[in-house]
Amino acid sequence: MNIKKYCIYGALSLTVFSCTPRQEINYMKDIESIALDNSIKNSRSNLQPGDQLIIMVSAKDLDVVKPFNQNYSSTSTVTQYSTPNGNSQLQPAPDSGPMYTIDTDGNIDFPQIGQVNTKDENIETLKEKLAGLISTYVKSPVVNIKLINFKVSVLGEVAKPGTYVIPDGNITLLQTLGLAGDLTPYGVRNNILIVRNVDGKFTQQRIDITSAQFINSPYYYMKQNDMIYVQPNTVREKSARVDPNTGLYISVASVIASLVIGVLALTKN
Repeated sequence: MNIKKYCIYGALSLTVFSCTPRQEINYMKDIESIALDNSIKNSRSNLQPGDQLIIMVSAKDLDVVKPFNQNYSSTSTVTQYSTPNGNSQLQPAPDSGPMYTIDTDGNIDFPQIGQVNTKDENIETLKEKLAGLISTYVKSPVVNIKLINFKVSVLGEVAKPGTYVIPDGNITLLQTLGLAGDLTPYGVRNNILIVRNVDGKFTQQRIDITSAQFINSPYYYMKQNDMIYVQPNTVREKSARVDPNTGLYISVASVIASLVIGVLALTKN
């Protein structure tokens, strides 16, 4: 009878929408056959306009470097350590010091020195550049720089989508996905989109994390303001187009059908 047919069709529909097809979920399955050539150099992002930097200059005599630290002074945020040659050196605490924001031309206005251009510089090279400029006035200055607003965004089929601030500005694609709780079973692992802003121009790249080949690409290490998008597989897309109450309708129809069949059976008897 027709009611039985509807019940069968309903059961089949539930089966189709509840099953996820088998797909590749292993990461970097060919890691042993890949030559890992990605150097630490690729992990260092070039600084860009809008970056916020804490820059602290220290030396054996803190009074000498006070002019280079604006009006910032706090003995509670400075610690003492020994250098390899046995001399005593003062070191600021990691999250303390005056802050600078790189302007649209890539410059910061540094005390006593003036404008310093950061174009094509990363944190390490900017340290060297500032130390060289300051050494004209101070013997053996130590420059410490911390990028405090490095962030990446993860969207799509991950457990915890959102924007994440990375304290040290050094993180890989896999580590970022880990912060977001990893991909859901519905996430497509061989076609992850990374959108990157390079000198004001947006670029995009598709990454297959089931293969270790991407380790040697420029997209293995995340850059400032990278956006990662994990697209859903076909099952997720189909289920998104289905009325969310479909399951309820089928359940109600099944119950009604069972009752009708039971009544008919009793009537025949």
